[in-house]
Amino acid sequence: MQKTIYYSDELNDEFSEAKIKSKVIDENFKYERSGLWNLCSFVCQNILSVPIKLGYMKFKLHHKYVGKKEAKAFIKQYKGGMFLYGNHTLDFADTFIPSQIFYPKRNYLIVNGENVSMKGISWLVEMLGAIPIPSFLRGEKIENGDGIKATQNFMNAIEKRINKGYTISIYPEAHIWPFYTRIRNFKDVSFKYPVKYDMPSFCFTNTYQKRGTNKYRVVTYIDGPFYPNKELKNKKEMQKDLRDRIYETMVKRSKNNNIELIKYVKKEKY
Repeated sequence: MQKTIYYSDELNDEFSEAKIKSKVIDENFKYERSGLWNLCSFVCQNILSVPIKLGYMKFKLHHKYVGKKEAKAFIKQYKGGMFLYGNHTLDFADTFIPSQIFYPKRNYLIVNGENVSMKGISWLVEMLGAIPIPSFLRGEKIENGDGIKATQNFMNAIEKRINKGYTISIYPEAHIWPFYTRIRNFKDVSFKYPVKYDMPSFCFTNTYQKRGTNKYRVVTYIDGPFYPNKELKNKKEMQKDLRDRIYETMVKRSKNNNIELIKYVKKEKY
């Protein structure tokens, strides 16, 4: 039988099965590491993890990209960094899919603090490219912490990686809704980065499509590049305009879903 999930808040409800208490991400969090750490991170990201990612995507998700050839043609001419935006409907597979779009470019992922709070493997998550959002920016209370300094460290980490020509993936929906077949409304806050650094963006939309009887495959549509519209009068308008163009593209691509594995129903208010 099809599973049904009831939701009340499209922006803030979280349906990930992983229940992890986030550690505080403050000014003491190490966004920058030594040369040996960076070497090990590169090996984990671009060598050791690749067969696992490709195997999982092929045999578990029966995955397919649409538009990857065109995207790869773009980076033959453009060597700089860029931002990737996607819909958040898978757990750890959401770290696999964007990392292979522009491979062998290194891909980093902006995440919530829970992702780097798992006992025993938080170091590995960081090596694989996780950049956690400071607790201050998430509106969490920090005792004896410097939220401004933490934010500066976070922004410096993004700037350093984007200036090296890497990609940074962002899930603007923020919360996981497993197998959701539409695009949730999301804020424009995460679109300040390509405006600030004057970098192109791509979006990728994961869809669920029939594969035989009661089976599915994940098909990811890649679109871009999207550039900030410099004809607008200020950065806030550029940020909203970029968000709207990417959102509309993802909504259009989401119409290719043709199987609903989980039904999401909004709770009635009485």
